[in-house]
Amino acid sequence: MKKIALSLSAFVATSLMAGTITLYQDKDSGAIYTKPGPNRVKLGDFISVQDMAKQNQKIRNEMTKEIKGTKVFSKVPKLKINGVHYLGYHYTDFDDKNRADKSTFETRRNYLQVKAYWNKHAYARITLDTHQQNNGDWVARLKYAYLYLSNILPFTGVEFGQVHRPWIDYAEHHGWLYRSISETFVETRNAAHVINSASPGINFKTKTDYFTSEIGLFNNGGYHSVKSGTGQSFEWRLTYEALGTGKKHVHATSDEWLNISFFGRYLTGTDNGQNKDTITGLHAVYNTPMFLIGGYLMKDDNNGGPHDGKGWSVNGEFRPIQDWSILARYDHWKVTPASNIDYTKKNIIAGVAYTYNKNVKFIANINKYTDDQPNNSDKIDYLLTAEVHW
Repeated sequence: MKKIALSLSAFVATSLMAGTITLYQDKDSGAIYTKPGPNRVKLGDFISVQDMAKQNQKIRNEMTKEIKGTKVFSKVPKLKINGVHYLGYHYTDFDDKNRADKSTFETRRNYLQVKAYWNKHAYARITLDTHQQNNGDWVARLKYAYLYLSNILPFTGVEFGQVHRPWIDYAEHHGWLYRSISETFVETRNAAHVINSASPGINFKTKTDYFTSEIGLFNNGGYHSVKSGTGQSFEWRLTYEALGTGKKHVHATSDEWLNISFFGRYLTGTDNGQNKDTITGLHAVYNTPMFLIGGYLMKDDNNGGPHDGKGWSVNGEFRPIQDWSILARYDHWKVTPASNIDYTKKNIIAGVAYTYNKNVKFIANINKYTDDQPNNSDKIDYLLTAEVHW
């Protein structure tokens, strides 16, 4: 940009010098001359109106050449494009000596997102993600594709299409801020693993200073499951924002919030062979620029199905100096399926994070998982992660 400014300045100066004339006036007669002489006083440098118009057009043409970029055509006045990448190294040490340990570099998530705004209150969004299949091939997968309209009801907007489900997106922005190393307690395979973050459906989102909520209907299996049957999942999040931050886009290192939430799911009818899949959960979180602490109590009644279980979780983050954080989490989930014996999952995460700049964060952590099944999957994971936002 500096080079452009300097080149344009030089062009303007040269152009103006080329089109100017210097005028002189006789002290006694007042006559005007274009050349200096006895008894003549210099009046200054002048340019004609016609020459000025020509020079202005030349300047505009030159500026267009200098700053011209790739043209983007759209039927809306504003496009917002951004991406998120979770890049890392992952070493897994299995407790079972019959299982081979694993060492791998990986890209855990690669989101590409476009929002098309026709005004500041309404937009369409599409988010693509990459997913590696069991044969090693990488494929693109649709994460979100929805229409958002604000204020269709008092303080309430709506997402329609393939949308956010009520709980996980909120939790990742207020309670557990390290999605790049682990999903939330309700989603990760190392704990409850009862719901995912997106689904075809409709989601009504309410925001006031002291109360926020999301309420909607969804396909129970979410965005990467086959839908069958006529049942729909009724889901909700009701949050008391005790410090009045409900309308604010909060930042962990500069804002304070205290939130208490009741969230859940109730399956109406039958979906994918299931006729009952009821989640009830409580969550509380308190954040200051120095630290965060949050916790869950949750139960899932799947009528003896694979989601049956109950448990709790607590996580914390301490920020002792600028740009550095120490993080920890413990998940405890008892699985109670009718087709198998009960067993308990225990998941411990501990690590340190460094904010390199507003676009990049580095995280190093250990994740220890145990369960008490006869053929358990006990392991320790060592992760190094670069979380990139642009």
